[in-house]
Parts: sequence; C-alpha cells; structure tokens
Amino acid sequence: MTLTTLRWKPLAILLFSLSLLAAIILHTITPAAALVQTSSAQEIRGVWITTNDTDVLVDQPKLHGAIDQLAELNFNTLYPVVWNGGYAFFDSGTAKRAGIQHFVLRGIQDYDILAELTTKAHSHGMAVIPWFEFGFMAPATSELATVHSSWLTEKQNGSHIDTRRDGGDMVWLNPYRPEVQQFITQMLLELISRYDVDGVQFDDHFILPVEFGYDSYTRALYKADTGKDVPNDPHNPEWVKWRADKLTEFVKTLNADLKARRREIIFSVAPNPYDFAYQGQLQDWLTWVRQGWVDELIVQIYRNNLGDFRHQLYTPSILETKQKIPTAAGILTGLRNAPVPMSFIESKAHAARSAGLGMAFFFYESLWEDTPEPADTRQASFRQLFATPIQRGDYRAATF
Repeated sequence: MTLTTLRWKPLAILLFSLSLLAAIILHTITPAAALVQTSSAQEIRGVWITTNDTDVLVDQPKLHGAIDQLAELNFNTLYPVVWNGGYAFFDSGTAKRAGIQHFVLRGIQDYDILAELTTKAHSHGMAVIPWFEFGFMAPATSELATVHSSWLTEKQNGSHIDTRRDGGDMVWLNPYRPEVQQFITQMLLELISRYDVDGVQFDDHFILPVEFGYDSYTRALYKADTGKDVPNDPHNPEWVKWRADKLTEFVKTLNADLKARRREIIFSVAPNPYDFAYQGQLQDWLTWVRQGWVDELIVQIYRNNLGDFRHQLYTPSILETKQKIPTAAGILTGLRNAPVPMSFIESKAHAARSAGLGMAFFFYESLWEDTPEPADTRQASFRQLFATPIQRGDYRAATF
C-alpha cells in the first residue's frame, strides 16, 4: 500500500459512510409515497359531466361548489357534455341554421354554462375538454333527424332505426355525406373559437355501427370507389375496411381544420376497446393515433369483472398508444339504479395506475351522490387516490 493510498483512506471511508446513510434514508420512504410521486408525474384525472348532472350545471352555486370540490380532490380534467340528443348545449349558430331550435343555453342565474364552467375550472388549473357525446347519433324523433332525414343512413332492410341503444330508438347521421361532415366541423370550429376550452372530445358514438351504410348515397360511393356492389354481409372485411377508412379520412380533415384554427387544441377520443371499435363500429382509432391525429385517448373499460378490466389495460393497442400520447382508462363509477361500490372503483384505479395509465370517471353525479357509501367516505377515498396534485399543463408538457 502506497503513502498516497493511506492518505486517501479516511476520505474513502467518509464517502462510503455518507452513501450508506443516503441509501438508508431513501429506503425509509414508504412505497405508497414513492408510487404517488411516480404516477402523478403524468396522469389524467378526469370526470365526465353529463346531462344527468344538469342540476349542477344550471345552478351557479352548485356548479362552483362541484368544481371547487373536484379541485380540492386533485382532479385535473373536466369533460362537460355539449352535444347530446341531437341538440347543442352551447349557443350554436351552426345548430340554429340547421333548424335545431331547442337548447339549454344559460344557467338559472343567467350565465353561459360552458363559459362559466371553463373560467371556474381554469382558476383551479383544471383543463376543460367539451364532450360531443352523441357524435353521429340522434334520437329518431329529434329535430335533427326529422328536419334532415336525408342525412340519415340505413340498414340493409331499409330501416333507419337502431333499436339496441339505451334511451329509445336512435338513428345515425351518415358520416360520409359532405353536409354531415360540414355540420359537425362548423359546430366544432364555432365552439373552439367562442370558448377558451382546452380541447374537444368524441367517444364511442363518433362511429357508424357495422349494420349501417346501406343507404343509396353510400352504396353509390362504394360503387364509384371499388367498381363493386355493396356486400350483403355487413361484416365483409373489405366493406368494413372501406367504411372505416372513409371515417378515418374525415378525422384527418377535421383534425387539420381544428388545428388550423387553434394549434394547441387537444383532440381527445374516448372509444371502446380497439377490436370491438373497429369490427363493430368502424372506428379505426389506432390508425388515428399512429397518424398523429389524436392527442389524448381514454378507452372506456366499463367491465363488471376486475380480471376483464385488467386484461384490457394490456392489449397491444393500448400498450402502443400509451407510448405516443396521454392514455387513460375510462372507469364506471355508477349509473342510476346501478351504483358501484367504492372498493371496486379503487381496485380499477390502482390497476390503471399500475399499467401506466391515467383515469377518467363516468360520471360526476355517481362519484358520491346516490352511492352505496356516504359522500364523505367516497371523497376520502378519492383524496387518498389523488394524494399529490398534478397540474394538467405540466402533464401536457411531459415527454412520452
């Protein structure tokens, strides 16, 4: 051993001791705290505000109280409904020009609901992404369906009616008709121009059920493109792909139009899991993600079985998407007359977080109203789940 080595030996011992002490201190941090810090760095924490929540939306003190409560619990994103039942829930000149005259425009204290909600949410650092819930769907008796019957598509038997939907008979706007595309586009452009919202969202109604597309307009378009007649089998792979591709073309154009108006706008999609979305609804959302037309994805995983829910978190489409854009699991917190226990909600939320996903809850009223547990008990659970706040702006700025 040299003299130099002997001189440095005390320093080496000191450095080793400091390293050992640091390791011990870090080891004492609880795993739960470490998980909160890791997960909260990039996590959607959203809630849909639906037409079931109208009593909250139209009463200013209730609206302010609801947003204050969500902010206190560290939610960071609101998805308020603005298109449902064939009607716009904001002051839409586009809808009026289309002959749709009935609106829910103002709160009982005479305020613009979407503007009030957006201003209040932004004061807490929360994002507001209006939700076009009905997409191309409308009630068969709505003004939209009756005034613009030529916009509707049909099934092979000539019927316009989709009887499988909750809430009564529904019809579907033909997403391939220029008039329909223009109507949807203009309504969206109007909204992002008039309101300081952070984005727009479509869900599993921004689709066409596989049984539809047999109207004369679509038949002629298919014949012109392919030289073939429309197949009798609605599940024919070529026929499925052609219709899905046509919807994809519209998404590309719509995204470009929105970004041209406001470059920073978030284009959010909340579809069903991919296999069903494509095969049953002609919604090729994975291609939309790959092409860069979707800025945020929330997959509706409304499963009653925790094993099925966990399985969906690790499908190839979600694994690929979460590497590209913010991705979350849609979690059902309850329906009227079908409440969901908080323990089940917590299990799903922890599973989503473990999979590296955010979460959005359907819907506001079922978070802690008319629920199996008292409101304060459920709020305490959300407070523990979202122990550390995360501003949505920080999340959007993260590198994925």
